[in-house]
Amino acid sequence: MRPLITSEIRKLFSTKLWLWLLLASMALTALYAALLIGFSDDPDTLTAPLDSAAGQQTLFAVASGGANTLVAVLAAIGITGEFRHRTATSTFLATPRRWKVVAAKLAVYTATGAAYAVVCLLVVASIAGPWLNLKGIDLTLLGNGLPATYAGVVADVTIFAVLGVGLGALVRNQVGAVVGLLVYRFVAEPIVTAVPALTDWTAYLPGSASAALTQVSLSTQDYLAPWAGGLVLAGYGLVLAVLGARVSMSRDIT
Repeated sequence: MRPLITSEIRKLFSTKLWLWLLLASMALTALYAALLIGFSDDPDTLTAPLDSAAGQQTLFAVASGGANTLVAVLAAIGITGEFRHRTATSTFLATPRRWKVVAAKLAVYTATGAAYAVVCLLVVASIAGPWLNLKGIDLTLLGNGLPATYAGVVADVTIFAVLGVGLGALVRNQVGAVVGLLVYRFVAEPIVTAVPALTDWTAYLPGSASAALTQVSLSTQDYLAPWAGGLVLAGYGLVLAVLGARVSMSRDIT
């Protein structure tokens, strides 16, 4: 497995896509954090006050919103690129046990996802610390249950990397996988979760499970417990990874 993982690392860093998506994740995270803090005094805000544990947990949870979808896109491109650029044939001939190729990609992209999560958490901390201090709000990075939120963010982005690899292996079409991910995350699920009549089951959708895992608190949405959200999200990742691996093993690559 070590040579396969080394090969996947080389493929990842052979282009600057990982860097551009990391910068985009950081920018999105900074935007989300700035908007949340900037509108925190608005009486119509949907989040808890930033001097509360729930408010600060929600603030740091935006790191997952900035990174998870783009990490899934990166992972999906990492595996669909094998088919788009017709390198899958040589890859699978060199490693006839195709599940090992999928496993190597999972290892590399989950590690990449964890790194993205840590960077985005640092972005939130760099914005939140000075800004909240100016507002007279004390921010203790190891208090108010924030370590659990940090762990949830890392777990969340890591699981989204698994989702990306699984979806890419299942769909194989790069444009379809990427567009499908973006449309679902930024259009379809937000529309569905905004319908009050559907709240009994929208809590089990990937985005809502992600919010639960990272301890987001919104006045308009009820979420699962963090552990339950983590299990639901991990279930999505496991199902897609297994299906993707099975399809990769059984489907003709020529």
